[in-house]
Amino acid sequence: MLAAERKIRIVEYVKQNRVASVAALAQAFQVHEATIRRDLAEIEQEGLLKRTHGGVIVDQGANSEPSFTERAHEQLEQKQRIGKRAAELVEDGDHIILDSGTTTLHIAQHLVDRSNITVVTNDMNIAAELRDSKGISVIVTGGSLYHSSYMLNGMFTDHVLSTLHVQKAFIGTPAIHSKYGLTHPEAQLVPTKQGMIRAAQEIIVVADDTKIGKASLHAVAPIHAVHTFITGAEASEAQIKLFRDAGVNVISV
Repeated sequence: MLAAERKIRIVEYVKQNRVASVAALAQAFQVHEATIRRDLAEIEQEGLLKRTHGGVIVDQGANSEPSFTERAHEQLEQKQRIGKRAAELVEDGDHIILDSGTTTLHIAQHLVDRSNITVVTNDMNIAAELRDSKGISVIVTGGSLYHSSYMLNGMFTDHVLSTLHVQKAFIGTPAIHSKYGLTHPEAQLVPTKQGMIRAAQEIIVVADDTKIGKASLHAVAPIHAVHTFITGAEASEAQIKLFRDAGVNVISV
């Protein structure tokens, strides 16, 4: 059996059994445990499974997204660092898009004292954050309100984005992979993110290190569409190298 075929069957095996030990996999596929460990390392890098001590489990991290309240408290200090660094990339006179999300909200918080900037957003939290910033023009896309997150999405949102052109778009994502690019577990949220990407000259993805290496069901954009990726210093050098090898400028903070 070729290695590529074996890895596909390993993923199928684990998804059926939910969890598997290295010894069980070695026996099932009649190879040495060292071979299984190498396979699992590559499979984990592709975001399909998650290794544990002595085995592997299905990685549910990118198959669904936690609520806004849960996400707001996860990796908080890292998101604050990412938001501060991302805000430093915004220049006077820029028109920018801030995607809805807990990390992009921290970008807005670091823009409140700036001036001569136009911010387009589909996030009511971001609009509220900037409500007293007299030097910032805020354009809210409109759309259907998601009460759990104050996000606007849908046909009206997509139409507004199709009429705009900005210098920079700051995109949040629950999953970013050096091979599969940006993906998302919810199909209905994909068109708006794609509209933001089309509307911008420069695409800047902001995501904490827990989103790295994950791949979800619905494709948003290939990795070559991303110009800059800002993440936390918690990301490993090996992870960062994969994105840099793919041509992405990575900023680690």
